[in-house]
Parts: sequence; structure tokens; C-alpha cells
Amino acid sequence: MPAKKTARVQERRRVANRRVRSTTRTAVRKAVRAMDGGEATEAAAAVAQAISALDRADTKGVIHRNNAARRKSRLMKRLAKTTASE
Repeated sequence: MPAKKTARVQERRRVANRRVRSTTRTAVRKAVRAMDGGEATEAAAAVAQAISALDRADTKGVIHRNNAARRKSRLMKRLAKTTASE
């Protein structure tokens, strides 16, 4: 009995985690596209949204906090480079 319940719980968590991970990846991809596109204010807004998504995934335990910190750092570094070139 406990193994069956654990399997059910794991499945629910897997689906929820997958949703969070997917939305996070999408937000990061949109931020990168916005930075490549050129518009600085649009890129900054997209990066802010991506950072928020990464923080949410970190808080929920979907990704490790160091992983989230590394990705945020890379996004900010890339944003600084794109805004400096304009």
C-alpha cells in the first residue's frame, strides 16, 4: 500500500515540476530572443520575467539554487553586453 501511494504522489509531483520547468525554459528562451532582437526595454522586461521564473523554480525545488543563480547570472551578463553595444 505505501509504495502505491508514493507512486501516485511522485506522479503528481513529476507533472507539476514538469510544468514549472517548461515555463521556466520558455521564459529564458524568450529573454534570449528578446536580447538578440535588439529592443533594450523589451529585453530587460523579458530578462526580469525569466529571473522571476527561475526564482520560482528554485523556491519550489524544481531546480537547484546554484543552477538558478548561474542561469540568472548568465542572463544578466548577456543583457549587460547587449545594452552596452547599443
